[in-house]
Amino acid sequence: MDISSWDGTISLAEFHAAACALVEKWKKVSSASPPWSWVSCPKQPWVASHEVSVEGYLSLENIILVSIKEEHDELPSFPQKEETSCSDKEESIDIATLVQGQSDHDEICYYDLHIVYSAPYRVPVLYFRVYYSDGEPLQFEDIKKHLPAHSAKTLLDSKWTFITQEEHPYLNRPWYKLHPCGTGEWMKLLFQGDVSLARNGAAIEVYLISWLSFVGQVVGLRIPYEMLNQL
Repeated sequence: MDISSWDGTISLAEFHAAACALVEKWKKVSSASPPWSWVSCPKQPWVASHEVSVEGYLSLENIILVSIKEEHDELPSFPQKEETSCSDKEESIDIATLVQGQSDHDEICYYDLHIVYSAPYRVPVLYFRVYYSDGEPLQFEDIKKHLPAHSAKTLLDSKWTFITQEEHPYLNRPWYKLHPCGTGEWMKLLFQGDVSLARNGAAIEVYLISWLSFVGQVVGLRIPYEMLNQL
């Protein structure tokens, strides 16, 4: 890839390749943490038949995200999850934990994180939902209380355009998402600022890892240091 002429976006096929790379690298360097998995879904009408043979999204579910004050806590071990499909993804619940971010007197909240490809913007988008152990979803005012301080400030400054709620493109249920506007521009700047990211044509392979290292911070998701050190 010629970074000088690249606009920071990727195709659907490149998204799938980057997703597979993230799943494998996460499993390799962070086996003690809950794994990302690829969820295969029926092809959407807007997808050209030649673009990609398997359509879907990345999923990391039933996790408790770290709070900033406990960011040095040790991560516990958890079993690996097998790849699933859209039809049964919402049926099974396998509770996994990254780090407990709440104090003992707070009720634990769980996150589901999905990375979905946006055809209009040609970039990945982070979708998420937050709920209590009984499955009851948190209202947005309560979700704000669990977000890192820097995310809460951005929400205030952006007048609610930073995080919006809309229907999940595959599950047809309301989820929150981070708006993808500007993603291509800052991804281009990120790759231009680090020659090693594009070395030997490996830009697509590390695209999602680099993207998630920034976007994940919004909800308190930390990327394993080993993954970032290998970029």
